[in-house]
Parts: sequence; C-alpha cells; structure tokens
Amino acid sequence: MPKELSLASLGIQMPYNMQAEQSVLGAALLDEAVLNRLMGALKPEMFYSDQNRAVFEQMLTLFSENEAVDVITLVDALAQNGVFNGPDEAKTYIAQIAETVPAISNVDSYIKIVEEKYQTRRLIEAARETLEQAVNEPDSEYLLESAEQKLYDIRGGQEKSGVKMMSDAIREVIAKMQKLSGADRDKYAGIPTGFNYLDTVLTGLGRSDLIILAARPGMGKTSFALNIATNVARQQKVPTIIFSLEMTCEQLTDRIVSSVAGIDSQAFRTGQMNNSDWSDFANATALLYNVPIYMDDSSGISVPEIKAKIRQINLNPKNEPIGLVIIDYLQLMQSAKRTESRVQEISDITRNLKIMAKELNVPVIALSQLSRAAEKTAGRSDHRPQLSDLRDSGSIEQDADVVLFLYRAAYYNRQNGEGEQANENEAECIVAKNRHGETSIVRLGWDGAHTRFSNLDQIHEEY
Repeated sequence: MPKELSLASLGIQMPYNMQAEQSVLGAALLDEAVLNRLMGALKPEMFYSDQNRAVFEQMLTLFSENEAVDVITLVDALAQNGVFNGPDEAKTYIAQIAETVPAISNVDSYIKIVEEKYQTRRLIEAARETLEQAVNEPDSEYLLESAEQKLYDIRGGQEKSGVKMMSDAIREVIAKMQKLSGADRDKYAGIPTGFNYLDTVLTGLGRSDLIILAARPGMGKTSFALNIATNVARQQKVPTIIFSLEMTCEQLTDRIVSSVAGIDSQAFRTGQMNNSDWSDFANATALLYNVPIYMDDSSGISVPEIKAKIRQINLNPKNEPIGLVIIDYLQLMQSAKRTESRVQEISDITRNLKIMAKELNVPVIALSQLSRAAEKTAGRSDHRPQLSDLRDSGSIEQDADVVLFLYRAAYYNRQNGEGEQANENEAECIVAKNRHGETSIVRLGWDGAHTRFSNLDQIHEEY
C-alpha cells in the first residue's frame, strides 16, 4: 500500500488568518457593495475554517437565488442546513463576525490576505503530494512533470479578469494604440512570418496566441514551420525555440541550412554537392551561425517541461527572452496528468499550451496531424481540410486562436476545373479560424527540392 504523508508528521501547519476570513464575511453582511465584490473575488475553498467556508457557501446560495443576504436570512439558512448546532449557535457566530470587522474600507486588503493564504496552502499541499509521490513513485521523469503541472495549475488559477467599465477598456486601447504607433511598435505588434499575405490576414503572429498548423503527412507542415522560424529569427531577430518530437536537432539543422542555401535536399543529405553548392553551404552557415534559434529534440515532452526549458533560457541575463515557440508536433506530446483517454490528454495539452502562450506573452505554433476524413469521406468535392478533420479532440479547435491548414492539390494528383493538372509549385495556407479577423486562403509557392515555401504575387482569397 502506498504511504500517505500527513503534514502533521512533517511538523507543518497550514497557514490561515481567521480574523481576515471573518472580517471579509462580516463586511459583506454590513455592506451590499462589499457582498457583490466578494462574490466575484473569492471561492468557498479559499476559506480555511470549516465554519467560515460554510457561511460563505450559504451567502453564495442566497446571492445566486436573488435572496437578501443579512443576519436573519443567513442564520436561518445555516440552521436549516445543519452547519451549526441550532439557530442560537449560528446567530452567535454570525453576530461575532459582524462585530469583528475593523474597517469596511479595508476589505480589499482582507480579501488579499485570504487569497494569499489559500495559494500558500495549495503550494504546501502540492509539495506534500510531490513528496508522497517521491516515496511511492520510482519514475523521476514523471515526478518532475507532475510537480511542474501542479505549480502550473496553481499559477493558472491566479489569472483572473475582472469586470471593466468601457471607459477603463478604452483607456487601455488608447495606450495600446500609442505603443503600436510609437518607436517601439515592434515590441507590441504581431510578429511577421515573412509570408506577406498571411501577415496581412493575421496581422502577424499574435503574442499570447495559440496557433495550430495542421496538414496531412507530406504536405510540408514541418518545412513551413521551419521557414517561419528562420524568417522570424533572421529578419525580426526574435529568439525562437523549436521543440521537435519527431526529428533530431541535426535533422532540423540540415533542413534549415539546405533551405537557406538553396541546395537540393537530396544532394544535401547524401553529400553529393558540387562546388557551387559548397559555396552556398558556406554562405548559409555563416549567415545562420548567430541566428537566435534554439532546438530541443526531447521525445514525449510535456507542457510543463517546455515551459521549464523556456524559463531556464529567459532567466539567463545574457539571453534575449524567447519570442516564438514552435512544437512539432502536438500528437507526440504527453500530458503531465494521467488521463482516462487520449482525447482528454490532448484536451489537457492544448489548454495548457494556451495558458503558456498567454503567460509567456509569445505566439505558440503547434503542428498537428489531420484525420483521414478529407481523403475518405464521401461527398466531399476536394481534399481541402476542414476544422472537423483535426485529429483526437475538438478542444484543439476550441483552444486555438488561429488554425492554419496546408494544402497542395498536386499532392493528390487531381485535376482542376480546366482539366489541367495541378501546379506542383503551388500550395495553399488555409486560415480556417482566426479569432482576430477574417478567414482566407493564402496562395504560396512551393519548392519541394529545397523544402521551402515562398510568397506568390497574388492576393489571398476568401475561405
């Protein structure tokens, strides 16, 4: 049987502040404005005292049922639900907390104390669980992932957005527009991909956005992601990190160098290069040598591991912080949580990728496989992918800010409307979801020999 470690056995007592908890509840009884604020700021589990938690739960119930919340209604509700030993005991306690409030004007400070004590208790409990797992779980890799995930969840719970007046929101918009039009606009604007019409549609890669790049195997999604990474790092000087769960760092480097050098990928892989190729190779390596691209080829990586590695880079004062994250690819990742199904696991991964993008304030591009529906479903006029083709989970579409599909008609060797064979050198980047704007089809050039995409001198189309 696994050992269970108690905090008492470790000499640890959970921190809480009884006076702050009682003052918060008492202030809510005395002032309706405080009550309204309290309902949006705290949750029952944030109260350490069982009695205080029960009192707040009854307040919450009365509030949600549009009932008055005062001493009389609260005492009656508490007595009916058996929280105290009869109405007299309930009345005594409620009167006590109403008299405890030092100053209603300081209620925000009391709320903050309750929140901070709650977060500290969560951290202590996470540490206890990790210690217990360390005793019973021999897999150190799982322990690290689990600990990272616990801290991640705690931090994620701290992210709250309150209700804002339009005037406050407008002031924020004005400040943002001033930044976007100022000398340092590049720090706040979307990051250009290097593909002109795609940037027109997306207004660049949005900071804090989760971008899903999906395609069937062989469409070139890894090549497209590497093209974007190279463009961003070379042209914008934005530090970029690539997590490759399928290819080694050496293979990634081969792809990038051969693409930039313009050397036939087959000749590059076999070393059968002519003098001109060697010259181009030397120029490309010199050009790329100091480009801020990081690579990691750990297999089965999880979101907490990714975040930890990025944090390690960012904490080094010699490094510019990471500005773009690319993951190749989503279905090879692992969840730090043990889930019942692969669908739940993917849902957990995409949710945490979105949280990570928001927390780090960087675009995260996650490559994804598509199901075979586009090839097998009867009644579909062509093989262009749809959002319903995203593999494993509907949460991918839900969590993503942007969904891009790559499609090359020539790959399927099908005929276009005029009966002519599809152009081998053209591809489509389908913007199937864009939380910030329009959906479109962006036409790109495709150079298979050098595994690179390019701009085409034509406008994007509606999707």
